[in-house]
Amino acid sequence: NGQKFRDWRMPTKYELNEMYLQQGAVGGFAVNFYWSSTEYGYDDAWEQNFGSGNQSFYLKNGYDYVRAVRAF
Repeated sequence: NGQKFRDWRMPTKYELNEMYLQQGAVGGFAVNFYWSSTEYGYDDAWEQNFGSGNQSFYLKNGYDYVRAVRAF
């Protein structure tokens, strides 16, 4: 359930793209946009579209889904 771990973080845009490519094995994704931790300037961050696979940047105060990752 992940509650005993304290090293959860947002994935980078590269990690998020790998998650998109392996979403069949990982599972649990909505067909929506997900935030990455990779910034694009002061006001924007990269996001991944889990419908099309495209990556783009968007205003940080916008609404997207989040999927945390951790190292193991």
